[in-house]
Amino acid sequence: MKTFIGIDLGSTTTKAIVLDSDETVLGRGITNSRSNYKIAADVAREEAFLDARFFLFRKQLNDLPALDGKLDEFLGNFEQDFRLEQYLEQLNDLEGVCVASAADKRLGTDGPDTRALLADVFQRLNDEAPTLFEPGSRRQSDFFRDIAGSQYANASESFVQGSGISFEAMLNIYDRSIIEVENRFDNSADESKFMRALDRTCRRSTRFVNLLDKLRAPLKNILDIRFEETYVVGTGYGRATLPFSKEHIRSEILCHGLGAHIMHPKTATVLDIGGQDTKAIQVDPDGIVESFQMNDRCAAGCGRYLGYIADEMNLGLHELGPMAMQSKRKVRINSTCTVFAGAELRDRLSMGEKREDIVAGLHRAIILRAMSILSRSGGIRDQFTFTGGVAKNEAAVAVLKELAFENYGEVVMNVNPDSIYTGALGAATFAQRVVVH
Repeated sequence: MKTFIGIDLGSTTTKAIVLDSDETVLGRGITNSRSNYKIAADVAREEAFLDARFFLFRKQLNDLPALDGKLDEFLGNFEQDFRLEQYLEQLNDLEGVCVASAADKRLGTDGPDTRALLADVFQRLNDEAPTLFEPGSRRQSDFFRDIAGSQYANASESFVQGSGISFEAMLNIYDRSIIEVENRFDNSADESKFMRALDRTCRRSTRFVNLLDKLRAPLKNILDIRFEETYVVGTGYGRATLPFSKEHIRSEILCHGLGAHIMHPKTATVLDIGGQDTKAIQVDPDGIVESFQMNDRCAAGCGRYLGYIADEMNLGLHELGPMAMQSKRKVRINSTCTVFAGAELRDRLSMGEKREDIVAGLHRAIILRAMSILSRSGGIRDQFTFTGGVAKNEAAVAVLKELAFENYGEVVMNVNPDSIYTGALGAATFAQRVVVH
């Protein structure tokens, strides 16, 4: 099958989109960006191809009478079970690397007590793994580093008491090990992994237990499909580091403009708030960029800023939006500079300000900065599309809607659930059009 791939190498996450010859999105992939950008690009691409196999599997099962009315439930469970198989495989790898790291005499952890402690920790991680991936479970992150890191820290804290080994030493072992494991690259579409997941899904549910034999052959058909990487286009913050020739690179501005147009064809203005920069883009009816503006040299008011605030408040990044939505009072934040944000945050907390009010004020400050960039680009025109990772933050979306109405009146504002993939979608569309058009 011919495929066309777009890779958006961002400062915090790397995204990939796979299209077919008809510009149908077959798969999406995302991973955390690393110092080794090539590995991040490879992992995101393989995640997109993995997602494409689930997409094609769904199409093949649409007409299977035995799954009538149960297709969504089955595929949801099946994908969770596949992710569990991936997680368990990486846990096993991580345990081996941690044991090897602990043997380094410079850490002072090279004794049998540490090996025994690691064995206890990883036994608990393996025991807890199924609950993290059971149907309906919600994880704070889908990245292995984040899930395993949180579980490892909790288990280590429990087991170090009275062991003579410090909690900090256990964290050092993890920190020395995780990058090596995270950067290992294998084919995510391994057939045995899929078949183990299918077996797990069918055997633990009375609804699907009799379907195992009927599902093996369709799954095998999908796994036998060969994806031909017909053309690849790279974009994003780290695009210059991708191992592509100049012809296979497009700017973030062009890709976000076209990607927003593909998602919402009537888009006229695009705002993208990513990890490292903010872009305001005006496009014509075909998604071609007419003008744009970007933030200046630093990452003030971008995703990195929100990440820093979350760390300062000992919160997950995903918790900031819901917390801000609880605010009953507007607090004015004077700076969106990451360097000074921590100091202002601590000052306001010491003055008795509520955390939710401070966080709401921080969101408003970020969007006010974005509104200034939008104004310099030509303002907001109908329709207005908000893209990037910050578009998943409900508080940022609410403030943006409010300020857009105050300054420009009633406009249609699009916020796509897959907005984080906008740049990758634009890149993939450029790739498809090079060959097909």
